[in-house]
This record gives sequence, C-alpha cells and structure tokens, in this order.
Amino acid sequence: MLELAILGFLYDTPLHGYELRKRITALTGHVRPVAESTLYPAIKRLEKAGLLERATEPGAVAAPRHVLTLTEDGRSGLRRRLAEPVQRDITDENRWFTVLAFLRHLADPAAQAAVLRRRLAFLETPASFFYEGDRPLRAEELDDPFRRGILTVARATTQAELAWLRATIDSLEGVAR
Repeated sequence: MLELAILGFLYDTPLHGYELRKRITALTGHVRPVAESTLYPAIKRLEKAGLLERATEPGAVAAPRHVLTLTEDGRSGLRRRLAEPVQRDITDENRWFTVLAFLRHLADPAAQAAVLRRRLAFLETPASFFYEGDRPLRAEELDDPFRRGILTVARATTQAELAWLRATIDSLEGVAR
C-alpha cells in the first residue's frame, strides 16, 4: 500500500520526502500513519528498482532538499499495479482506498471498470464480522447493541459503496462503448 501511494502521488507531480509523507498521511493517516522509518526505506527500494529518481535542489531556508520524480518504469509500474491489484488491495478497505485514489491514472475506462467490478463482486458476497457456525449474522439477529451497531454502520457504508460502484461502472462502460 505504501509503495502504491508513493508511486501514485509522484505520478501527479515531483515531491520531496516531507511533502510526500504529508500527502500519504492525509490519505491513510489515522488508520496507518507513515513514519519516516517506514517511508524512506520504501523510497530507497523504489529508487533501487528504477521506479523513481532523486534530485537535489537547494532548500528555501535550510539544507538542500531531495525531490523525487517518477521514472517511465515507475509510471508503467503504477499503471500495472492499478490494473491488476492483488486481492488484498480489493478486500482491505484502506488498501482499496489507496487503489481508488489513483485509479484515474489508468487511461482505459474498461480497465478501470474491471477493477471496480472486482470490488463489487467482493462486496456482493455475503459476509459479516460475526458468525453462527459458517452463517454470517445480520444486525437484527444480535442482542448486543454494540455489535449490532458495527453491523448497522457496515451495512450502510456497504450499501453506499455498492450504489457508487454500480453507477460508476455503468458510466465507465458507457464511455468505453
């Protein structure tokens, strides 16, 4: 998820590490805050893989800054990751939001719709946070008001996302025709 976010933000514009960290934190912050000890090794891995380049620019007030720019391989790599996200990127809500934040970088509406269809299929599969044996429990079946609350909120969120996914897929498929 972190590498995808780095590639996605750098696809838009070159950034220095501090600004990149701020943008990633704004996207994933309260759920998965990004520490420097995590960000900079990821940047180095991507740089070593040839997906981004670092240039030194004079700092406005203090020391020189390292500005990160995506290479053409980095741009291709981002588009490939967006077109073929791993299953966890589809099923984990926070990873999904990272994919969604950059899905516009896939130029092909049919490819965008294919990714959205995978999320739609996942959400349409019956599931719950709580089970009786193998059977998912619904909010109405629970006496515990807190667990019932979890399922009520999750259902409302899922219904909103399903409506958005269906409308967006229809729109993208209309463009693709």
